[in-house]
Formats: sequence, C-alpha cells, structure tokens
Amino acid sequence: MNIEIRRAKEKDMEGINNLLCQVLMVHHKGRPDLFKADCKKYTDEELSTLIQDDERPIFVAVNNDNEVLGYAFCIFQQHKNDNILTDIKTLYIDDLCVDENVRGQHIGKKLYEYVLSFAREQACYNVTLNVWSLNESAMRFYESCGLVPQKIGMEKIL
Repeated sequence: MNIEIRRAKEKDMEGINNLLCQVLMVHHKGRPDLFKADCKKYTDEELSTLIQDDERPIFVAVNNDNEVLGYAFCIFQQHKNDNILTDIKTLYIDDLCVDENVRGQHIGKKLYEYVLSFAREQACYNVTLNVWSLNESAMRFYESCGLVPQKIGMEKIL
C-alpha cells in the first residue's frame, strides 16, 4: 500500500472524525467513568480551525484514494521566561491514531517518524506525548518507537 503523509486539509475532516471516534471508544471502553460515548472531540468548526493552525499542526496518512488512514495532532510547546523550566521547544503529540482496519501495516510508525522529522526541521529539542495506561497496545507501540516515560500521572478515585 502506498502511503503519503502530509498536513491535514479541510477535505480530510470526515476521515479524521471517523478516527477520533475510534480513539474515543478505546478510552470510553477503558474508562467509562471519564470518557463519554458517541460524542465528538471537536466540532467541525473547531477541527477546521485546528487544521489551519500552524502552532497545532495535524498530519494525516492517506492512501492513493486520499482516504485518511491515520493522523497525528501536534502542538508546539515552549515555556519562555518560566521561573523553573528551560525554554526548550517541544512538539507535543496530542493524539496519534491509525484506523483499526489497517493497523499492523506500519502506518503509525511512518506517522511518528514523519512527526520526528518535522520536529527536527522546526528545531525542537524533543517530542512528547501522553498515553492512558488503559491503552496497553498504544504504550507498547510508543515503547517500540523508543519513547520512555518522562512523567507519570497518578490518581485515587474517591
């Protein structure tokens, strides 16, 4: 399968929304106390605005028919003039998803490597992300890409 990775465009919104639903259901099944079912993370207006935002680039993996097979939502982060943090430039991966119907074909790896290359071109110091502990397959994927824990969030349900 021939895969192209590029910045998302308005015409990709339907495919992106379908994948956002897949991600939501993974989280809802794992933590229904936190995640609602059958809702959208972004309105179409919000998603359209994000697609145009250079500080929050979205990348898509598409096939020859321009079907969206995966995406990576990213956010530039930098703590300028912070009292304790250095001002390194980080590219944070807010969300990365590959369509469940084409997983195992290395599309996620290609997306991740594209994001790394983009971050290097933008003079970023690092790439970071968060992953829910309920999503064991995602944690294994990120570990296989060489990511290591930076910090760990913990909770006590009352």
